[in-house]
Amino acid sequence: MPIAFHRVYLESAGYFMPGEPVSNEAMDSYIAPLNRISSRIKTRILAENGIKQRHYAIDAEGATVFSNAQLAAHAIRDCLRRHDSDLSAVSLLTSGSSGGDALMPGFSNMIQGELAAPPMETLSVHGICAAGVSAIQAAAQGVEMGGHASALAVASELPSRLFKRSRFAARGYDADFDAHFLRWMLSDGAGAVLLGNSGRPLPGASQGVRLRLKWVHQRSFSGDYPVCMQLGLSADRAKGHLDYPSWTEAEADGALSLRQDIRLLPHLFDIGIHEYAKLVRDGWVDPDQVDHFLCHYSSEKFIPVVEDLMEKAGLVIPRERWFSNLAWRGNTGAASILIMLAEFLETREVKPGEQIFCYIPESGRFMAAYMLLEAEAIHASPVAAGAPAVPATLARENASSGDAEAIAPPHDPDMAPQGLGQLLTELAAIWHDYRSRVWRTPVVKRLRNRQFQTADYLNWMENWIPQVREGSKWMREGAASLSEQYAPLAALIDMHAGEEQNDFQILFQDYRSAGGAVDDIDLLRRNPGGEALNAYLHGLAATRDPIGLLGAIYIIEGTGQRIVPALLPLLKASLKLPPDAFRFLEYHGHNDEHHLARWLSAVELALDCDEDGRAEQRIVDTARRTAALYLMQFHHVMEADAA
Repeated sequence: MPIAFHRVYLESAGYFMPGEPVSNEAMDSYIAPLNRISSRIKTRILAENGIKQRHYAIDAEGATVFSNAQLAAHAIRDCLRRHDSDLSAVSLLTSGSSGGDALMPGFSNMIQGELAAPPMETLSVHGICAAGVSAIQAAAQGVEMGGHASALAVASELPSRLFKRSRFAARGYDADFDAHFLRWMLSDGAGAVLLGNSGRPLPGASQGVRLRLKWVHQRSFSGDYPVCMQLGLSADRAKGHLDYPSWTEAEADGALSLRQDIRLLPHLFDIGIHEYAKLVRDGWVDPDQVDHFLCHYSSEKFIPVVEDLMEKAGLVIPRERWFSNLAWRGNTGAASILIMLAEFLETREVKPGEQIFCYIPESGRFMAAYMLLEAEAIHASPVAAGAPAVPATLARENASSGDAEAIAPPHDPDMAPQGLGQLLTELAAIWHDYRSRVWRTPVVKRLRNRQFQTADYLNWMENWIPQVREGSKWMREGAASLSEQYAPLAALIDMHAGEEQNDFQILFQDYRSAGGAVDDIDLLRRNPGGEALNAYLHGLAATRDPIGLLGAIYIIEGTGQRIVPALLPLLKASLKLPPDAFRFLEYHGHNDEHHLARWLSAVELALDCDEDGRAEQRIVDTARRTAALYLMQFHHVMEADAA
């Protein structure tokens, strides 16, 4: 859930770009000379990213002209100058960066020293693109809680030091695509914002308005994805730079090269837009009310990707409302959103009531950050400090087991039939959260960590058999509860229930083949999660026109088609059992794809017959509740009293 703020205002924003702008043609004078491979990469990347110029804090010989702390200090001075404020009034300084000038002490402390600032509270956030938002959030919390009347948040990056000639010369200019890629993407700069509770007028192009920070939301998916952007690891991520005998050897092996695994990048915007859809669904932001959209993307190549995902979700923000300075400021990592915000406020007029929505994806190990700000007339009454923090309208993985498939929702919203895009997007958001939580349950964690034993498998099946046994029953009950208008849908559900009717027998045979001791299937009992799920589905099936059951089938069949195939290879590798001990899981892994196609037909039928316009919401609500209860079932599998 986002962190809401009621008395935090963005009172000023500033930035600092070192040196003169460096054109695409002049880049070779600053960073490593080109070999044939790098030349092709450069041409390709610059043609895609849309960056025309950037700034470097190194000179043509590779010498550092400005330290990272100096970049940050200059941005802070610019921020304070615009507001005619004094550093002595600031009692909290937060910073965000992928790395300061020293490993220790903290970056904020180094910035404070550079400024010769008086004693104050400091906080250093180490991250990548979203680190600037983390710094803003921490500063805002300090103001909101009353601990500070005025706080500074600054983000600064100096990646050019990683790309200079001497760094690549150590390897004979021999580097793969992943190491070359970011040379043409990243550059230097710093941005700063001043937050306070005074609500003073905003400097810049706007007149007579103040800018209130309404909320900040951040969510990391690092437990679901491998490392995408890295510095300090070997190319295979097996060794950290401190594990080498010397820095020289770490350098020679590429462990000090900044790398980007671009093959993982498509997932970044997928999760980001799904999270955005949840914010919309829960009432935190309304796309129709967004007047200015500040999106941090590393390349203009991703603009149509973001637009398309928004369009599929039915949550598009028109292109004319977007603002970006990527072309002339470059990609400055954590500093990008602060520089963008400062330049936007410097050049664009914001009127009372207008909203600024910021979206910052981070590719390190996948994270998404969002902010919403709203302009108020300077004479407006401040929001009460005690207002409730609710939305306006009352969301150790090693991916060696086929994560790409496991992560995907049962139905890709991008491939949705006409009229189903928004529904499938909402369901996909539920799926991503559910799958992520299942991935962390004790039973799955033990399996993925190669600690799974036959006894665990037997316990798992003892919990599942009575649940599977009930599946066809509640489906048929639900079909029988459908009124005449839904007759075609009832027939389809009945057909599906017939196919599922004896599936539990296959699972019970697997149990016996694996050494299961219980020979009377009636003696097996569902665990508390299974009992709750079973009661919920039977209860819903008994109501009139239980269309929501389609949401339950989405989660249950999706588990068989997406999660099971990812886990089955690990299961087979961990257990020395005959092939006939896994028939149920193999069957569902293959067959549920057909079932999911039928599910899509069922949804279309349900919507065609829907008279009150509530079918979609019922499906979504039931999917969300089913996911929560199914997750509970997963959690209880490893409990001693599960049976």
